[in-house]
Amino acid sequence: MAGALKEKQLVRHVYAELQAVSCPLVEGLYLQEADGMLQLLCVPSQHRTDILAWICSSVNPNFANSKTMAVRSSGPDVLTKEIAGLGQELMLCRADDLDLIRGEASPHRQLLFLEQLLTLVPGCKKSAGNRLDQEMLLNELFTDENLPLLTQMLKPTLDPWPAHIKALRMGSKSSLKPSREEAADVAALLQLTQSTLQQLQSQCEFLSSEPQSPGVFSPSSLRVAACDLQLLMATFSHVFETDLRANCSRDAPSFSAEAEVFQRTHRLLLASITELEMLKEVSDASVSMTEEVNQLQTQPYYWSRGEKRKFSDQLEELTRRVQDLFPLLLSLDLGPKNPPNIS
Repeated sequence: MAGALKEKQLVRHVYAELQAVSCPLVEGLYLQEADGMLQLLCVPSQHRTDILAWICSSVNPNFANSKTMAVRSSGPDVLTKEIAGLGQELMLCRADDLDLIRGEASPHRQLLFLEQLLTLVPGCKKSAGNRLDQEMLLNELFTDENLPLLTQMLKPTLDPWPAHIKALRMGSKSSLKPSREEAADVAALLQLTQSTLQQLQSQCEFLSSEPQSPGVFSPSSLRVAACDLQLLMATFSHVFETDLRANCSRDAPSFSAEAEVFQRTHRLLLASITELEMLKEVSDASVSMTEEVNQLQTQPYYWSRGEKRKFSDQLEELTRRVQDLFPLLLSLDLGPKNPPNIS
């Protein structure tokens, strides 16, 4: 009873996965009962074979070509063998599990095969229930027919090790002799190089790490300076012979006697430039003075009764006050008889 219930749950799950991946062979069926789904997926029929072929084509696009060849072939089991071969490549079944492909195996085994095959279809959501059964894979790997292959992998008849590694494994020391001889040659070469470097260091006194006092004459410094001077002289001699000798044989250039004219012209031009600069400064000063006068006439600069006033307004105010004060002075006989003319 429990096995039948598990098969019904599994067939519903497989049928739902076929609908989820948009299998065109289950569209429009609208199966609701588990028995109908089992009849569709676990009973041998052409419809079931077409569903398997569609799943294989979705997993491997190259399978469509194999399917066409199988249909054209005269053998009825060619397509079945093609599907079984693909299942073996995917490690889902063996190549001789033709009863599983035909639908003659147990429903539970067929549903597991379909479930595992659907997990490889692009776009299928893989859940924990859709993962491959590890125990089933291990059982498949350690079957009796695969044990010789595993034994051959662990103990191959063709030893892939190189010859010198084989010699080491067998305990032979013959392969170490070239290495020792090579090490001796390298040591001798290093010793010779070290002695040569020491001789060069003894000859080049300026390479010594001991600092020399500046007041002491150094023959090595003089030697270096003499070498540099010799190189410079040799370089100059080469350049003189190749480029300068042809030019040195010419006469000295003669200057024109009319150079005084150019000098006087230059002085006059300088004087003209100076006068123009002075005129420009005078013009700038005139413009500045005009602006100052305009500002005095138009802008308030003088304080009177708590506010700034323009110069013209201030002058008018002063004139008015003088004219108002003059009659008062006449009445007191303190001022002149004629009023002042303020303009």
